Amino acid sequence: MSHFIVIGAGQAGSSLVAKLRKDGFDGKITLIGAEDSLPYQRPPLSKAYLLGEMEKERLFLRPESFYHENNISLRLGQPVTAIDSSAKTVTVGREVLSYDQLALTTGSAPHRLPAEIGGDLAGVHVVRTLQDIDALAPAVNEGARALIVGGGYIGLEAAAVCAKRGVSVTLVEMASRILQRVACAETSGYFRTLHQEHGVEICEGIGLKQLCGDAGHVSTAELSDGRCLNVDFVVVGVGVAPTTDLAQLAGVDLDNGIKVDAQGRTSDPYIWAAGDCASFPYLGQRIRLESVPNAIDQAEVVAANMLGAQQDYVAQPWFWSDQYDVKLQIAGLNTGFDTVVTRAGQARSMSFWYYKGDDLLAVDAMNEPRAYMVAKRLIDQKKTADKSVVADPDADLKPLLKA
Repeated sequence: MSHFIVIGAGQAGSSLVAKLRKDGFDGKITLIGAEDSLPYQRPPLSKAYLLGEMEKERLFLRPESFYHENNISLRLGQPVTAIDSSAKTVTVGREVLSYDQLALTTGSAPHRLPAEIGGDLAGVHVVRTLQDIDALAPAVNEGARALIVGGGYIGLEAAAVCAKRGVSVTLVEMASRILQRVACAETSGYFRTLHQEHGVEICEGIGLKQLCGDAGHVSTAELSDGRCLNVDFVVVGVGVAPTTDLAQLAGVDLDNGIKVDAQGRTSDPYIWAAGDCASFPYLGQRIRLESVPNAIDQAEVVAANMLGAQQDYVAQPWFWSDQYDVKLQIAGLNTGFDTVVTRAGQARSMSFWYYKGDDLLAVDAMNEPRAYMVAKRLIDQKKTADKSVVADPDADLKPLLKA
């Protein structure tokens, strides 16, 4: 009987094993996860779950019964310590498991601050796992003082949650503006104003120099501009890195993550990868997508290909972020844009459309679901949108889909 092993029990891993059974695979399936919890969704962790608005059980992607009913062996809280690709074995604890095909859905891990600047002090948090949020939650209380390090979406979402809980928040971003790596200046400006209106101090072009502690717990933060802040806790949101240590053990090729072909296969024909950890070909370049939709869609394509489908994964990038009462929806990738067209809406509603020449690349839509849906369909269909129509807030966008 064939045995398929999937390492990484997150969104991609859970989606992959479910798809294998849905597509009729009747062999053995083992899903291995380093965390103790059932596979769970991450986006609500740092928002609804941290705010106490969602119970732990609602985070789970599927109930435990699903895995039993589908004869999927769960090995949770059991990190893999070795992979021998020539023998086609995986070592979990002291047990060696043989596989016929192996999928790596190991995700990504947050960058942490160096211990030399106080990154190992108690009270310095990252926001990635259930354990991370459970450790942070007791500190997020009204009147507490927080420093957020990093002005990307993770840092901004953490700042929003803290501010909603009555925490005094200072956010520092070393770059000249928040969201500089991922968004246009217009989107940065929108969210800068939003956070300032909620009392968050945004410090751009300013880095963290040193964290100091009192009895091993962080108490002060020295910034690069010379200021020294009293803090009760720190949240670090300075990006993630693909988790590739097991891929290295397996001897497969790496390139900004685990290098896969269009079908999700690594340099080893019996090993596959999907989700945050996988870099794949996209429009003449190689990218990684750190998003839930990519984790699901790519994992399902890999599952089909493990069963012989020979199907290419065609990514349709989209993302979202919730901050206060604003829902940001992003479609496409803005890499290489040279023009941004602003479409104003009502109150906080607004969208920014990215173009390269006359080609529509991406959109950032804030509380603008209709504009987002039109833009996403255009991008998915590789169509563009007349800039004058987009810029006219009274113009109907739907006819653009028929152009």
